[in-house]
Order: sequence, then structure tokens, then C-alpha cells
Amino acid sequence: MTGQRRDVVVGAALGAGHQAGEALVPVLIGVVIDRAVARGDSGDLVLGLAALGLVYIALSFSFRFGARAGERAAETAAHRLRTRLVARILAPEGGADQGRLSGELTNIATQDAKRVGAVTMALIVGIWALMGLLVAAVILLRISLPLGLLVLLGTPLLLWLGHLVSKPLERRSGAEQERAAHASGVAADLVAGLRVLKGIGAEPAAVARYRRTSRDSLTATLRAARAQAWQNGIVLTLTGIFIALVALIGGRLATQGEISLGELVSAVGLALFLIGPLSEISWVNAELAQGRASAARIAAVLAADRAVLPGDGTPPDPVEGRLRLRSVSSGPLQDIDLDIAPGTVLGVVAPDPADAAALIGLLGRHGDPDHGTVELDTVPLTTLDPAAVRGAILVAEHDADLFEGTLTGNVRAAAAPGADIGPAMTASGADDVADALPQGGDTEITERGRSLSGGQRQRVALARALAADAPVLVVHEPATAVDTVTEARIADGIREIRRDRTTIMITTSPALLAVADRVVLVENGRLVADATHAELVHDRDGYRTAVLS
Repeated sequence: MTGQRRDVVVGAALGAGHQAGEALVPVLIGVVIDRAVARGDSGDLVLGLAALGLVYIALSFSFRFGARAGERAAETAAHRLRTRLVARILAPEGGADQGRLSGELTNIATQDAKRVGAVTMALIVGIWALMGLLVAAVILLRISLPLGLLVLLGTPLLLWLGHLVSKPLERRSGAEQERAAHASGVAADLVAGLRVLKGIGAEPAAVARYRRTSRDSLTATLRAARAQAWQNGIVLTLTGIFIALVALIGGRLATQGEISLGELVSAVGLALFLIGPLSEISWVNAELAQGRASAARIAAVLAADRAVLPGDGTPPDPVEGRLRLRSVSSGPLQDIDLDIAPGTVLGVVAPDPADAAALIGLLGRHGDPDHGTVELDTVPLTTLDPAAVRGAILVAEHDADLFEGTLTGNVRAAAAPGADIGPAMTASGADDVADALPQGGDTEITERGRSLSGGQRQRVALARALAADAPVLVVHEPATAVDTVTEARIADGIREIRRDRTTIMITTSPALLAVADRVVLVENGRLVADATHAELVHDRDGYRTAVLS
């Protein structure tokens, strides 16, 4: 039995025992009244009080340990859900993040996972409540058949009515969580682009956008709160009517002499006790309603279509680095045929960003071609495990983020254990960045490298890509935020450190293209030229416009 299942069983058993003990307390009090108070027997009174004391001690321990086991089971369930969600979001096959902001995914992996995990505790509490109702019904049947039947027949009716009134809460809770997740996503998006927003003076528009989103989220939250208030009010009213009916019938039976004074006290005590289990069932209904809404959102992420099929092959060992695109069509790209020999430094000029993005997605296997094949050392990428592809073909995108930590820690994260990152730092110009910082390479960098300038971030990200020493490296505009002198140095550095390694530079930088062995030009989704940088500058107007303007 796993730890979580054991916690569920222990929590349910101890809690059920606690509820059974709670139900027995009014019975013990009734027995004490009939045997000790009514007869004036002080010995029985002392024994009855001692028995009550022992029962309360047992109740205290059973509730404490039962609740602890239940909460541990709920937290374990939420943790496992979070782990599954993160694994699915980060899965090499991708697809889970399509159409969702990063903040929205964070909300699903935290708040929704927590709510679904809480359903475990709700189910345990539901078992407690049902046990309390069952014991109370059995006792009332022994006291009086009408009282017992009233509880046995009335409780299912009350549960059904509680389920009906929880439907609006479930719908509005789902809307609330959708709006809250969207607001979180918008907030994360705005924070990530804060520097850009300030640079273009777009803060008022960004604030207005978030205000609208936040207002929509607040409206949905208030609607859900009103639905919950209505549900609680209706359920409490029904519960009060039910308990009053039990007490009324019990009192009438006592006045007719059909039950003793002690039994009447027990019946009234049990009626009051029923408030607890019935309130718990109301809470369980609310938790289940919110949990179902969260579970639907989690299921949508876990069941999201995969961006690529999970091939099970592995690249050749060692990887030579020959890439070939055979009649590839994907998105804007049409009938691309390209053969890249091992060790080639290739420049790719794609004036249309959509063409560049499509090519990057294919090489990193974030998507597969609609037609044709992309091959690594004659092996189609579609037959390979996506993680294995990315181990052989490293795609360093233009907007790659840095991690919170030291500068050298960011670079070393991609390098092999014990590898020297000095050459990568020098080739990328990141050594100059380190020299300009207060603690050099040990300077702490804030999340996403926001404490660095755009050019500094680019150089550190490029150093990280170079430090990985992948058989095939694809870089996308790695030097757009640096000056021309640094750009030329980076071009020479890439050429030197990637000697005998296949390197693809998707860029319009003349300095980078000048060091390439050959350059291909992609226009309107088609490969229209393949020559050296100098030849293309001389022969192609479109190339000159893209590179030199």
C-alpha cells in the first residue's frame, strides 16, 4: 500500500471512529441521566462521568491523527498532480502550452492542483459524516422507529438537494478559475515585458488592459462567492428544518411516554450532533463542485494534443552533424531542399520572421513537417525521441531566457560537468559582461536576466549555447543588441569555437554571414539562392535589402 493510500485509509478510519464516538456521547449522557440522575445513584454518576472523560480523550486523539493523515493525503495528491502537470508542460513532445499564457499554466499547476488535491480530504470528511449519520440513525432506531426512519430517509433527500444547489456554484467556480488564470497570465506577460513597455511608452495601455482583465476576474469571483453564499444558506436552512423536525418528533414521543427522559435527551443531543455531519456534507458538496471545475482544466492540459509524435529512436553515435531537408513544407515554408554537410557553418537569411520561426521549429523538432522529411545523419527526425533530437541539435532562440543565479552558473548549466566554459565566454563576448559586473562572473542575475541590458543578456545566452558544445548548433539573431565591434568579435568567436561542428546561423547580420561557409536565402517560404555572402550581396537585390539596409 502506498503512503497516500495508507493516509487515506488511516484518515478515513480514525475520522469515522471519531464521528461514531461523537454520536455515542449523547447516548452516554442519556444513560447517565436514566441510571444515575433519575435514581440518585452517585456511584453510577461518577462512573458515567469517567466514561465520558475517556471518550473525549479518545475523540481528541482520533480527530487529531485522522485529520493529519487526511491533510497529508490531500497535499500528496496535489503534489503528484503538480508533478504530472509540470512533466506534461515540459514534455519534449510539447503541445500543452498551445493557446495558454505561462501565468495561466502556473495557475493551473498551483491553484487548480491544490483544489483537486483538497477533494481527497473532502472525500475523507464525507466518510466521517456518513459514519456519524449512520451511527446516529441506528441509535435513533433503537430509541424509536419513527426517529430512526426519519434520519435514514431524510438524509439521502437532504444530500440530493445539496447536490442540486451546488450546480450553479460549480459553473461559476469554473468561470472564476478561468478568469483568474487569465489574469495571472496577463500579469506575468506584462511583468516579463515591462522594460519594453517602458521603452515604447505603452504603460497606460498595459495598465488599462490588466485593469479590464482584473475587473473581469473580480466579477467572476463575486459571482462564485454569491453562488457559494446561496448554497450555504439554502443547505443550512434545510439542515435546520430537518434537525428541528427530529427534535419535535422526539419531544412528542417523550410527552406520550414512549421514550424515557434520558432517551429524549439522547434524541435531542443526536439532533444537535447531526448539525456537524450535515454541515460537513454541505462543505464536501462545495469542495467537489470547485474540484470538478479545476479537474476539468487540469484534464485539458494533460490531454492536450502533442505537437510532435514521440519517436523512440536515438541519433547515431557519434553524431556527425549532417542535416538534410527533403522537399519540406511546413506552414509558410514550401518545398525546401537543403543539404548541410558535417562541420559546415551555414547562414540562413529569412526576411519574413514567419519563415525563420518555421525553420527553427522544424530543426528543434517543436513541430514536424506537413510534407517531406528533416534528417540528421540520414535518420528522419520524426523517428527520433524529441529529447534526443534536442540533445544533438541545440536551438538557441533569439528570446532565450536566463535563469536566476550567477552569470557563470547560467553558462555552466549547459556545459558538461567539469568542462571549461572560458572559450565559450570569450567567443560570445560574455567575458566582457563579467568584467563589467561588481562580482564578475559570480554576480547574481535576477530572473530572466532582467538585471542585465539586452546586449549583455544576448551574450550570456550565446555563451550558454556555445558551452553546450552540441554536434549541431542553431542560433537565431544572436547579436542584434550589441555594437558592430562586438558583433564582429562574436562572429569570429563562433567561427573559431565551432570549427568542425555544424552551425546554422539564422540572421541578417553581415558580420555573421561573412564568416559562414555558405548562405541560403529564403523568400516567400522558398529557398531561392545558395551561395557565399559576397556572391549574394553582388547578385541578389532582395539579399542586399535584407542584410545591408
